[in-house]
Amino acid sequence: MSDPSEAPTPEGAAPDTIVLIHGLWMTPRSWENWQARYESRGFRVLAPAWPGMEVEVEALNADPSPIKALNVDRVVDHYSEIIGGLERPPIIMGHSFGGTFMQILLDRGFGAVGIGVASGTVKGVRDLPLSTIKATAPALNPLKKGEPVPLSAKEFHYAFTNTLTREESDKVYERYHVPAATTVLREGAFANFHKDAPTKVDFARPGRAPLLFIAFSEDHIIPPKASRHNEEKYDASVSITEFIEFAGRPHFPGAPGWEEVADHALQWAVDKASGSPGPATA
Repeated sequence: MSDPSEAPTPEGAAPDTIVLIHGLWMTPRSWENWQARYESRGFRVLAPAWPGMEVEVEALNADPSPIKALNVDRVVDHYSEIIGGLERPPIIMGHSFGGTFMQILLDRGFGAVGIGVASGTVKGVRDLPLSTIKATAPALNPLKKGEPVPLSAKEFHYAFTNTLTREESDKVYERYHVPAATTVLREGAFANFHKDAPTKVDFARPGRAPLLFIAFSEDHIIPPKASRHNEEKYDASVSITEFIEFAGRPHFPGAPGWEEVADHALQWAVDKASGSPGPATA
């Protein structure tokens, strides 16, 4: 396949497609509100599942075996094929480990712009906060290596929805939670111990698309400090890289106030991708 960064784009034309990539313990359903909002503004929105996770949340909880086969390379190759088949480079938005995948895809030349929403880090970012360890510990248990690992409702409340009441959190848990692909998590968590980790990127890659990191102040999985350090790793002289923190929000992308975050992400992406308005936003 030729370098996707060389794909022709009409001069001054903003991307008309948004690709949403979900994270661990989630499926594309976690983007349902964002997808509907962006579609109402005239964008084509794709929210593909990780390979093997195309069924609904309820089916994956009943039979999580397809998750066992996943690793970083397989997931990134899956999204590379999808994005490479588009006529024009899209806006790529990734939540949590989906943000790690987004960074890898941008490093491969895909996308007109990248947005990391509470984005996971890549190799070279050495932050491993205690809250991250606590939130992900069930899936990092060496006895569970390679197995799909769920969170309990209590563990999910701490990791994803700590600003919500337990009653509110349990409703989110029931609708969105699925077991995690532990191989994917381990490849990310221990990337700095491996020379050729699959989450390695070139922080000074020429021609990289503009990149925004969005952090949430109350995030236990990816605290703002880790997200900021990820942003600071990139060479800003090569391409635009920015960071913004939203107060009072947990890791879950659909927590109260999500509309403000989604609108900021979209406006930033459209502005930086082309410098001209995209599909109608009225």
